[in-house]
Formats: sequence, C-alpha cells, structure tokens
Amino acid sequence: MTPRKNDSQARKDRVLAIVVDQYIKNVTPVGSSFIVQEYHLDLSPATVRNILAELEEEGFLSHPHTSAGRVPTQRGYRYFVDHLMNEIQLLKEEKERIQAEYRRGVKELEKLLEKTSEVISDLTHYTSIVSIDGGEKMFCKGISFVAGYPEFHNFERIKHIIHALEEKEHILEVINRALEKKIQIFIGSEIACEDIEGCSLAISSFKKENGPSGRIAVLGPTRMDYERVVSTLDYFSKLMKEIL
Repeated sequence: MTPRKNDSQARKDRVLAIVVDQYIKNVTPVGSSFIVQEYHLDLSPATVRNILAELEEEGFLSHPHTSAGRVPTQRGYRYFVDHLMNEIQLLKEEKERIQAEYRRGVKELEKLLEKTSEVISDLTHYTSIVSIDGGEKMFCKGISFVAGYPEFHNFERIKHIIHALEEKEHILEVINRALEKKIQIFIGSEIACEDIEGCSLAISSFKKENGPSGRIAVLGPTRMDYERVVSTLDYFSKLMKEIL
C-alpha cells in the first residue's frame, strides 16, 4: 500500500506546485481545466479536480467565491517553501551586471550597503532591506513596488506597509531576530508584525571576517517568487564577504 500512498502524495505535490507557480506569475486563481490543458499531466480532469478539493480541505488552497479556481493559502506557501521549491541560480549575465555595479568604486560602507539594497530590489522587484548589526541604520529600496502589487489594492493596507518600512524600528527588530536557517522565510502572520500582514519576508545574514556583519532581507507579497528571492539572497550573502 505504501507506493500507492507515495504516488498520491507526489501527485498532490505536483498540483500544489503548479498552483503556487501560476499564482505567483499571474495573480489569478488556477482551475483544473487550465492545469490539464497547460501541463499535460497523466491525470484526468476529474482526478485533478479531486486533488484540488483535497488540497483545499487540508488547508493548502482556498477557493475565492468569484472564481472556480484555487489560490494558495499561507499553509500552501509554507509547504511549497519547505518541500517543493527548486534551487535556482542567478544567470551569468546577472552576476556580471551585479559585479560591474560594485566595480564602479563605491568604497564607503554606507554607500555600499545602499547600493546593495538598490541592486537586490532591482533584481527581485520587491522591497529590499539591508542593515548592519549593532546599529540603527537600515537601507531600504523599492518601497514603491508595494503600491504595484495587485493584491495590495487597499490604500490603507499599502499605507500601513510603507509606514512600517519608514518607521524602521520594528522592521529592524523583525529582521534581526535569531535565524534558524541560512535563509529564513516568514510568511504572512509568521512575520508577527500587524502592519505587514499579507506579506512574506526572506532574511539572510552576512559577515565579513574581522569586519561588519548584518542582515539582508526582501519583503514582498505572499505570492513572492521564492525561488528567485532565495537565489538572490544566497548570492549576495556570499558576495558581501568579498566586497566589504
């Protein structure tokens, strides 16, 4: 009976990964007909509908009233990040462009950190935060992206997020908390900051031997492109050791 159970879980994982991937790209609920037509899975439409219903019942997907499709829940994103996310690398051209930015001769630490935040935001199209340990200074770029996320259409919500970023103190508390992993991702309510509910926050640290250490973070919607963000943070965490 075990292989059948494993096959069943593999099918559910595949369908969940498709829904998450498509929703990240298009911000549109994903239905069974789309999955069958676009992904050519060796599954009948009825089987895909049943899998979607099971994933919804288990709390990984939700069902907007105005659509026949499903969208990921916080639990769905958490499972995707923990179990289904692929490791990707920045393209060679992207790495060369990043290195060219630093070769322009920025030497002062503050300007270097500000440039880092700017480049990360440009790469991910999310808000980027860079901070130094033991200091109150933080460098934040890409705040304007918040207003462009379709799910943040509520002006009050946008205002709360921007206010939290500008206030800085609470955000610094959040990104400076102890990390259990090299790159830690907090999704939705896991951030434990009411002003930025509905967001995800990915955090990594950097440390130069006998030099400064700090945190790099990316803030975006829960439908953040996690694979892209993780690969960016991983690359910059290593790069900072070389350029500081």
